[in-house]
Amino acid sequence: MISIIILFEVTKTSNITDVKMVVLRLKHQRYMTALLSSTTILLLLYFQNSLLVFTYGSYGFISKEVPCECSICVTDRENSNWFSERYDPNIPLLLNSTNSVLRSNVSRWWKELQLNAGNYTEVVDQLFPLFPDKEHYSDTGPDRCRTCAVVGNSGNLLGSKYGPLIDFHDFVIRINKGPTEGYEKDVGSKTTHRIVYPESAIDLDNSTHLVLLPVKILDIQWLISAFTTKNITQTYIDVPSTIKADKDKVMILHPEFIRYVYDNWTEGHGRYPSTGFLTLIFALHICDEVSVFGFGATSDGIWHHYFEKTLTSFESGIHAGKFENETINRLQQENKILMHKGWT
Repeated sequence: MISIIILFEVTKTSNITDVKMVVLRLKHQRYMTALLSSTTILLLLYFQNSLLVFTYGSYGFISKEVPCECSICVTDRENSNWFSERYDPNIPLLLNSTNSVLRSNVSRWWKELQLNAGNYTEVVDQLFPLFPDKEHYSDTGPDRCRTCAVVGNSGNLLGSKYGPLIDFHDFVIRINKGPTEGYEKDVGSKTTHRIVYPESAIDLDNSTHLVLLPVKILDIQWLISAFTTKNITQTYIDVPSTIKADKDKVMILHPEFIRYVYDNWTEGHGRYPSTGFLTLIFALHICDEVSVFGFGATSDGIWHHYFEKTLTSFESGIHAGKFENETINRLQQENKILMHKGWT
């Protein structure tokens, strides 16, 4: 094609200098065409691997990287000022050797929750040779859409037939002793994480992460003992001396995370947050879409666990149940969670 154009141009020129000029100009055009083609390909590859949305600003369209591949991402803080004011993406979620030194205000607050505070540094030194010492859930990005089901223990799960829907999620996070056996139709059978403290611990299968909620240093000592000496059998009540669980899947919630939930999400109400509420906020930090099951009262306004008849209350002297419940409802209003109440 270029040779034809050159021939055409030569017929229009009167000397060899003009011919050289034409050839140089055509070579320059070919170079620019190749450069533009390469740039276009690179841009296409970039856009393919980095999902972008465009918002109109005062100077035209401005690109913004989307935080996940889901249609609605929990970590997108721009669509809710209320959420953005409370959510801290940099808070340490789980203890490891690189973040185990507590800030003075966190250490002081955490130790006030316990009657007999042990030597935290000595306990931590024993902890990480036994259990995984690494950063977890740092794989966030525009290519990930991790769906999570947070399953509470409310009686509103009975008759809900949520089981298959719950099991469909990537992560299924359960709380304390909530059983699955015999309740699979309503609560599902899959469990990827179970958040417990010594007084609520149960045996787990090898597919489940044991996530310890340490309200006191003794809780961490119990965890160590349960996998080694088995000598701790009592805290403020009798506790199991050992537990069946995969020690390579053990995690410990960071005391600073507990304090953060207390400060930012319960706003200082109660003595410390409930296990269920801590679990929900934990899910907001490791998941891209969060569905919530088994929270709140039944359709008759009754509070009880689906696996027992004893009535419970969302309000107690320790936890600010009413405030937590209001915050959970606000999270739904802000499209940060999807609530399933078992009734309409």
